[in-house]
Amino acid sequence: MATANKISSLGRRIYRFAASVSGVIALLIMLWGCTANDFNAGAIAWKTYSNFRYGFEFPYPSNWTSLAAPANDDGIAFIAPQDNSVEIRGWASQQLPNSIVTDRESVKQIKPNFQTAQGMSGVLVVEVDRQLGSMTLTLTQSQVKYYWQGRSKSQEFQNYYRFFYYIAQQYRIPKS
Repeated sequence: MATANKISSLGRRIYRFAASVSGVIALLIMLWGCTANDFNAGAIAWKTYSNFRYGFEFPYPSNWTSLAAPANDDGIAFIAPQDNSVEIRGWASQQLPNSIVTDRESVKQIKPNFQTAQGMSGVLVVEVDRQLGSMTLTLTQSQVKYYWQGRSKSQEFQNYYRFFYYIAQQYRIPKS
């Protein structure tokens, strides 16, 4: 009985090790794919979405389809023609003044790690889980938070990383 438990315990350890190694290998493959230099912005016919309510704008491929805009006109989403799970979206919202916010934890500031071509500093977050990969840019100016996001199925994310990154760089907000 003790030998069976040791074998079972060893089997669990081997399985956990293999699972963690395969996760690391998958992550490395995805990151390697994200550094590929095969994206050519000049090869794409672009249009520019401009939001009249908040004044932000970003480029999107001319053959992408827009989803219905929300009634409050705070943003838009576009889907790829060949795969509607690939999506880009931009939106904005008013922030509550700090004097109104009672939960100080929600006011925590994340240091900027990204700069747009316009020269605006913001926070760019890339998240990849088993089903979805996303890149989200957040810019803050006065009492407005501006957002842009690109997302796809996680297994396809490496193919869209450079594309998403390019659009995030081109995201523009009104000068203060």
